[in-house]
Amino acid sequence: MIDRIAQLSALLPKVSDDPRALIAIARQMIAAGDRPRALALAEQVHAMTGGRGEAGVTAAEILSDGVFSWHFIIPRDRARNDSYEQALRRAIRPGSRVLEIGTGTGLLAMMAARAGAHVVTCEADPAIASAARDVVAANGYADRVTVVNKHSTDLDPIRDMGGLADILVSEIVSNDLLSEGVLAAHEDAVARLLAPDAVVIPARGTIRVALARDLRDRSPRLCDASGFDLTAFNRLALPNETIRVGMDQVALCSDPVDLFSFDFATAERRKPERREFDISSFGGRIDGIVQWIALTLDPVGRYENRPEPGAASCWAALLWRFPAPVDTKENDCVTIGGAHERDRVRLWVSD
Repeated sequence: MIDRIAQLSALLPKVSDDPRALIAIARQMIAAGDRPRALALAEQVHAMTGGRGEAGVTAAEILSDGVFSWHFIIPRDRARNDSYEQALRRAIRPGSRVLEIGTGTGLLAMMAARAGAHVVTCEADPAIASAARDVVAANGYADRVTVVNKHSTDLDPIRDMGGLADILVSEIVSNDLLSEGVLAAHEDAVARLLAPDAVVIPARGTIRVALARDLRDRSPRLCDASGFDLTAFNRLALPNETIRVGMDQVALCSDPVDLFSFDFATAERRKPERREFDISSFGGRIDGIVQWIALTLDPVGRYENRPEPGAASCWAALLWRFPAPVDTKENDCVTIGGAHERDRVRLWVSD
């Protein structure tokens, strides 16, 4: 395989001005296992073509592979952006050194630099890291923001950061809070990469839940189709469904309950947990449990994506549908269970 990569590399000087040939080599580089070189070639072709033509579109396909769509959604959440920037401005002092985990577009890193900090931001994906460097440079912050193409657990506090950070900022939380590995990343960073008494943003994260009624006209589960009963196929459906916040897809049928809360500013390893508890219903049909997140940025700032009319968020809520709807009267209690395994969450209704 190394010989194949060497053979492909030897061809590059001969086709340096031919985007179609370059992108063909890039595709073969991927097949040979050299994704970083393939990404560099795809960037070159994209610059040559402006994304036009077959070579330009193929370059875009290579560059976008594995880049989740939420990278293009999250930066548009003004409430989220403002909450983070205000917390950063409250924390940053002259000479502050900021570590960001998960560069993405570079937005939070540039916010920290705009507030006066020197920033090291790490990004594991090489395509995202490269694009973020260009974004940072285009906005005039290349002298204050350093993008390191590594996972945070691979950072060396001296070689990569030039010393321990005074402030940690991250936005590596998912719709269920945990699935992007926020606990492991923060535990490692607090233990190795931060100065004593460093500020961590967000400081805490909470998973909140409530009983819910599905308001959509049609359930995403299967029933009858063209005269056939397809319900047996529903056992292959995911146990939860994405709910767009502010789209009136569910109605809350109980007061919210904090299921689990996590301290992001500790190096102590959080163990998996499981609990069951009763939730008092407002009455009526209950279709499942809706789950959302609340972030405590610092002692002042808070962000929550509670699914209610008029709300908006880059994060979705999750509806954990019961096997069958439950009819309730006001103040009836429904027993639900919840568990987390540090990087995933599970909810259920108890028998």
